[in-house]
Amino acid sequence: MLSHHTPESMRAPFALYSHGVVVPPGTHVLFGSGQLGITQDDKIPEDAAAQAELCFESIGKLLRDAGMGFEDLVRINAFVTDRSYLPAYMAVRDSFIESPPPASTLMIVSGFAREIFKVEIEVVAAKNFSK
Repeated sequence: MLSHHTPESMRAPFALYSHGVVVPPGTHVLFGSGQLGITQDDKIPEDAAAQAELCFESIGKLLRDAGMGFEDLVRINAFVTDRSYLPAYMAVRDSFIESPPPASTLMIVSGFAREIFKVEIEVVAAKNFSK
């Protein structure tokens, strides 16, 4: 069982995330590569929210393939190429993430390998399969 930590002695998170998550011994850990907003047939929507939606859909497929779900996320690292994409990204993220939320970092970057991409999301998930 993951243990989420947001101490009352710290400032509350700015959004839906925990300040820290403890992964107990014997837990399987999945490190997901950064997912981009692209369909399986190479279509890339222009809209940042649509790209974020595709990122989280791909993450869901990866998690399911590993026998996990969004509830097993320990950490989300998200990258957007413009500050104006933050609200769209956060709205999509919040539609996939439940409480208690994972630890999370959101960064504004200068770009990705292909200029059309606006959002990239990588995750770490953990689950104890012995239960």
